[in-house]
Amino acid sequence: MDGITDTSRAPFRVGLIGYGLAGSVFHAPLIAATDGLALDTVVTSDPGRQAQAVAEHPGVRTVPDADALFTRAAELDLIVIASPNRTHVALARTALEAGLPVVVDKPLAATAAEAESLAELADSRGLLLSAFQNRRWDNDFLTVRRLIDDGALGEVLRFESRFERWRPRPKGGWRESGDPAELGGLLYDLGSHVVDQALALFGPAVTVYAESDVRRPGAEADDDTFIALTHAGGVRSHLWVSAVTAQLGPRFRVLGSRAGYVKYGLDPQEAALREGRRPAGDTAAWGVEPESAWGRLGAGESPASGGGEPVPTLAGDYPAYYAAVAEALRTGGEPPVGAREAASALRVLEAAKLSAAEGRTVRIGKESA
Repeated sequence: MDGITDTSRAPFRVGLIGYGLAGSVFHAPLIAATDGLALDTVVTSDPGRQAQAVAEHPGVRTVPDADALFTRAAELDLIVIASPNRTHVALARTALEAGLPVVVDKPLAATAAEAESLAELADSRGLLLSAFQNRRWDNDFLTVRRLIDDGALGEVLRFESRFERWRPRPKGGWRESGDPAELGGLLYDLGSHVVDQALALFGPAVTVYAESDVRRPGAEADDDTFIALTHAGGVRSHLWVSAVTAQLGPRFRVLGSRAGYVKYGLDPQEAALREGRRPAGDTAAWGVEPESAWGRLGAGESPASGGGEPVPTLAGDYPAYYAAVAEALRTGGEPPVGAREAASALRVLEAAKLSAAEGRTVRIGKESA
């Protein structure tokens, strides 16, 4: 796991907006584990979450709202936005206008146009703006990328990616709200991940077809969505995100001209973070999964019956994202996931929403690159 090893510089002071699931489970622990970054202030109006933040990160300050944070803009070096989706654009714009680099949890915005506008503002101020796409550092995704780069699959023909759950009863809250302003539903939640991964592997999409449904009684936002992409290079990506999958499919099935790779199960890092484990602890074991969870590589065989050869899964490395952010802040280099990359994914999500509504394939062209 790479990190910043230059201890001669004071760490960059980070203000974190939001201490719900994203802020407390992902961002705060990863920031705290990164050499060169220091979690300085957490924004949450909830007294319980304020107490939780102080208990989990001794010495951190808490403030009740973003306005209180921005009054101290001169004392901070980076703003991380992990608040509800509807607030992302306004908060990112305020931070950039205050002269602060910004990391925004996915989705960066509701539309590609909004993301492009933020990118232009960041460029005009010479500031870092990055979308948090931690699943580019999932263990299985890193393994797929290595197999493709090594030529083990030959020419990739079809890429299948599933992020499926069995949650037959809605939990409620803004993530499942039917209000379009909330950007709830799985298309913008888990869909942001699977689309970003497909574009990162195979480049821009030129056509998008989608089916999106609200399956659960009482649900308001999409909870069962399928997206089919045709990439400019010819690869077809089939992507599923669902909360109503009673039997889970493979996380990845990648079919090539030489071989295929099938992998079940989820990267263990989210579960570890939820359990309170931290990357700064036993780093040798971070992101490592048992051999029983490895995927299989082969041709003309069924992995379900033991066909193919087991492929050791590379260790997942969520800490690499913030290590790259710290490096970019220190050197002025590019962020690990740029705002225009986020805009490309949003362009696909917008096309998927239109496709599902109108029952047709949507062409988005090479401008999605």
